[in-house]
Amino acid sequence: MHDSAVFLIEFGAIILGLGLLGRLAGRFRFSPIPLYLLAGLAFGEGGIYPLGTSEEFVAIGAEIGVVLLLLMLGLEYTASDLVSNLKTQYPAGLVDAALNALPGAAMALLLGWGPVAAVVLAGVTWISSSGVIAKVLGDLGRLGNRETPVILSILVLEDLSMAVYLPIVTALLAGAGLAAGSLTLAIALGVAGLVLVVAVRYGRHISRFVSSDDSEKLLLVVLGLTLLVAGIAQQLQVSAAVGAFLVGIALSGEVAEGAHHLLAPLRDLFAAVFFVFFGLHTDPASIPPVLLPALALAVVTALTKVATGYWAARRAGISARGRWRAGGTLVARGEFSIVIAGLAVTSGIEPSLGPLATAYVLILVVVGPLTARYTEPLARRLTRRSEPADTVARVPAQAGVTDQETAPAGNSAGGK
Repeated sequence: MHDSAVFLIEFGAIILGLGLLGRLAGRFRFSPIPLYLLAGLAFGEGGIYPLGTSEEFVAIGAEIGVVLLLLMLGLEYTASDLVSNLKTQYPAGLVDAALNALPGAAMALLLGWGPVAAVVLAGVTWISSSGVIAKVLGDLGRLGNRETPVILSILVLEDLSMAVYLPIVTALLAGAGLAAGSLTLAIALGVAGLVLVVAVRYGRHISRFVSSDDSEKLLLVVLGLTLLVAGIAQQLQVSAAVGAFLVGIALSGEVAEGAHHLLAPLRDLFAAVFFVFFGLHTDPASIPPVLLPALALAVVTALTKVATGYWAARRAGISARGRWRAGGTLVARGEFSIVIAGLAVTSGIEPSLGPLATAYVLILVVVGPLTARYTEPLARRLTRRSEPADTVARVPAQAGVTDQETAPAGNSAGGK
């Protein structure tokens, strides 16, 4: 009884605190994510008052938060949208990998950590945070923007790339032979491909199976299916985020709209828990020794992510404003980077890699929501001083639709 009372007090205080921090962020019109992370740091390992009984529940809630964030992103687009975007944006995925993985590998080699650590740190700097970016896009009201499909295409390409990358890294860290590593990779690729084919070809049948006029039944079936697929995907060495995203892609029409409406409050709750959990498991004392290299790496890879988003959006014919918004939105790193660093820490290849990765992610997960909001206004102000206003490329407005308004493919507009 005592433990349950302490749990309720701790978890209730967390939720209440998050609500107050969210109000504070809303008053100043910026994303609450940095405040959630700082709250986690204050009450985590080495913080002011480390939590006890509620920690395990917060960890589970954090995993559910990432799954729901990616499910809600998937609900915004149809399977045909996904395939079309992947076909047209795969060059952006290659540019993304080259620009953002190489700085991490170079830093590890400069620090003398060896080739295996270089492969690990390359993954840490390469992958943007789908969870953070999904939250930021929702907070800033940009889910329907014209550049958002480009951003999502890059995120999906990164997440799908993890189906290849994670088995390779796991094999390298374990010192596994070529045969064992190849088998793990083949299983991961097969599962990812199977889920994608099912989502694209049989999405209508899945929607028909899930559909219900009763909101309670619809909520339970969609949530249960999502968690089931995400868990199976993760068990088979494929990201749970990829599985959740593809479930969202598979749902269409009224089912997608109803699920979006029902799941939005749950997403907001568990997403906030995810960001707190990230801070809870960071010891503030481990950050200062690696702060300078982490800061240097953060500056370089923030710029390379902006360049990636700008290039990809320009290639897709997005206007100058949208290009800068795309670049700034991609800066944040998060859950995947921590997972990759955690594999390295568990294997014990380099003691300093974990703290450096943590400091790096903390910097960019705080800076990311700010760059998403302010990169485009700052770039516009600077370019005004050097270029005439009419040189900025714009998508022709139709029926009163502006550059920041809804793109034609968004499900939230009612057309999935």
